[in-house]
Amino acid sequence: MLSRLMSGSSRSLEREYSCTVRLLDDSEYTCTIQRDAKGQYLFDLLCHHLNLLEKDYFGIRFVDPDKQRHWLEFTKSVVKQLRSQPPFTMCFRVKFYPADPAALKEEITRYLVFLQIKRDLYHGRLLCKTSDAALLAAYILQAEIGDYDPGKHPEGYSSKFQFFPKHSEKLEKKIAEIHKTELSGQTPATSELNFLRKAQTLETYGVDPHPCKDVSGNAAFLAFTPFGFVVLQGNKRVHFIKWNEVAKLKFEGKTFYLYEKKIILTYFAPTPEACKHLWKCGIENQAFYKLEKSSQVRTVSSSNLFFKGSRFRYSGRVAKEVMESSAKIKREPPEIHRAGMVPSRSCPSITHGPRLSSVPRTRRRAVHISIMEGLESLRDSAHSTPVRSSSHGDTFLPHVRSIRADSNERVAVIADEAYSPADSVLPTPVAEHSLELMLLSRQINGATCSIEEEKESEASTPTAAEVEVLGGELRALCQGHGGPEQEQAMVCLQNPLSGEPAH
Repeated sequence: MLSRLMSGSSRSLEREYSCTVRLLDDSEYTCTIQRDAKGQYLFDLLCHHLNLLEKDYFGIRFVDPDKQRHWLEFTKSVVKQLRSQPPFTMCFRVKFYPADPAALKEEITRYLVFLQIKRDLYHGRLLCKTSDAALLAAYILQAEIGDYDPGKHPEGYSSKFQFFPKHSEKLEKKIAEIHKTELSGQTPATSELNFLRKAQTLETYGVDPHPCKDVSGNAAFLAFTPFGFVVLQGNKRVHFIKWNEVAKLKFEGKTFYLYEKKIILTYFAPTPEACKHLWKCGIENQAFYKLEKSSQVRTVSSSNLFFKGSRFRYSGRVAKEVMESSAKIKREPPEIHRAGMVPSRSCPSITHGPRLSSVPRTRRRAVHISIMEGLESLRDSAHSTPVRSSSHGDTFLPHVRSIRADSNERVAVIADEAYSPADSVLPTPVAEHSLELMLLSRQINGATCSIEEEKESEASTPTAAEVEVLGGELRALCQGHGGPEQEQAMVCLQNPLSGEPAH
C-alpha cells in the first residue's frame, strides 16, 4: 500500500515542471505547472502576479531546441510546445503593440509598454532621427532619475547610460541638455507617457523584425505593426501595406508570400520553421488589428486548397474588443513598482559593474574600482537603464570616439546603414558563426554586450593588435559614409543578427 502511494506521489512530481519567466524589467517570475497545463494557465498566473488587466497586448516568448522563436499558444500544452528539458525559461513581452499607447486605460499597462519600447530602442529595433533619439533618451532619464540635480549628476552624466547600441558625444550632450532644461518637474508617469506618444509616431514603432531575403537575394526585415505590413532594407522602409489592403498571407517551405490587391510580395526565410513562424505572426497581427470581432476569426491554411499545408487559427480578442473591455475597468489604480537598480541580462547594470572583458585580468580590479568611484554619485538614482563605462570600449582604442565625433559634427550615426536588430540573451537564437564577430564589433565600438556573452568570450579576448586592425577597417568604412545627408540618419544597430524575442 505504502509503495503504491509513493509511486503515485513520484508520478505526480514527474508531472510538475518549474517555469521561469523573465519580465520586462529583467526580474523573474518562477512557478510550477502541471504537465498538461495550457499556455493560458501560465499566462493568467503571470498577469495576476503583475496585477495586469489589459493583458491582451502581451504574450510569452520562448525558443525551441532548434533555436527557433515562438509565441506560446494559449490553447495548447506548455510542455508540448517547448519540447525542451525543464526547467523552462521564457520571456514576457509585448506581442501586439497598442496603436495608441496613450489611450491605454491603466498606468500599469503603459509602464509595461514603456519598458518594451525602451528595450526596442536599446536593441536597435526602433529607428529614429538623432533629434528624436535625444528626446526619447531624455524622457527615459527623467522617468528613472528625476529632475536634474548638479549635486547628484556630474558633468557628462548622460554618457554613463546606455540608451542605444552606440552614442556620439554630440548626442549625449543633447540628451543632457533636454533633460536639464525641458523636462524638469515631470513625474515618472508623465515622462513615460510622453515617451510613448513620441515613439508611436516613428515608422518602426511596434516592429518585431524577421530576417529574410528578397527575390534578388538582398537582405530584408519583414515586420507587422499596428498599422500594416512593413519591409525594411538598408535603414529604409521600402514597403508598407495597410492591413485592409493585405488580401492573403501564405508560405511554402522557406518562401513567404503576401498578396495585395495589385501585387504579390515574395520573400525567403532562413528556414521553413522561421517562415512558418513569420506566417503565424502575420495571421495573428492581421486578425488582431483588422477584424471588428473575434467571432470573425477563421482557420487559415498556409497553402492552396489542393495542397497539404499548415492550418492555424488566432485565438484571442481583437484590438477593438480589447479597447471596449478596457473602458469598463473600474478599480483603484494598482501600485506600480518601477524598476530600480536591478541586474539586467540584456545589457549591463551598475549593480554588475562595468563591462571588463577586454581588460587584462590583472588590471580588472583596479579599473573596476576607479570606474565605480566615478559613478558613485549615480548610485542613489533609481534607474533601470544600463550604465556603461567609457573606459571599457576605449581600453585599446582611445581615439575611436574622437574620430567618430569629429569626422562630421552634424552626424550622429549610432551604427551602420543596415537595419540590423541585435541579438540578446536567452531565449535568443544566435548564429554560431556570428557570435565571435558580434562580440568583436561591440568591443571596437564601445558598445555593451550581455553578461552571458562576456562569459563565453572571456577565454578568447582579442589582442590589442587584432582590435586595432578591425578598428582601422571600421574607421575607413565610417569615413567613407560622411556627408550632410546623414543629418537625418537613423538610429540603428551594428549587429546583423536575428531579432531576439526577449526584448
